[in-house]
Amino acid sequence: MSDVRRCDWARNALAVAYHDTEWGVPVHDDRLLFEFLILEGAQAGLSWDTILAKRERYREVFDGFDPALVARYDEKKKAALLADAGIVRNRLKIDSAIRNARAFLDVQEERGSFDAYIWEFVNGEPIINHPRTLKDVPAKTDISDTMSKALKKRGFNFVGSTICYAFMQATGMVNDHLVECEFKGSGVDG
Repeated sequence: MSDVRRCDWARNALAVAYHDTEWGVPVHDDRLLFEFLILEGAQAGLSWDTILAKRERYREVFDGFDPALVARYDEKKKAALLADAGIVRNRLKIDSAIRNARAFLDVQEERGSFDAYIWEFVNGEPIINHPRTLKDVPAKTDISDTMSKALKKRGFNFVGSTICYAFMQATGMVNDHLVECEFKGSGVDG
């Protein structure tokens, strides 16, 4: 593992596995797109390592990130989520996940899939960048600004431009693997 060149941020087992198999890989599966949307929102103010460590528990308590189920969460379910130490226990982020599930379903109904909608922001093709260092990787772009505004207009929240850019990286809409990284988003589509 130490002889393999990868992006500097992948420094522990979970981050390495995520980096090597998911980050920068185009995702067209609506369930996985919803998962990343919720996890990126949950990350706000925290490290991605924290979210990766809680990801399996999120999958369990958020019903496999089925947006139709999450959209129907009631006060009892919210209380159970707020009491679960295995996830980020933040009322605003939990409320956001439910709100975003409802908005996600609206997009699916209107467009046939969230995938068809979200990939329009990059004209259906991944943006391949060639950063030499992590300093060359932006926190947000004009496209993530546009995406953020469009999602907010549709009722999504916890979708600021920085969160949208991280979502784009996670789902392979943009590929920011460093030039010398041996993994160029070559994992498997979810």
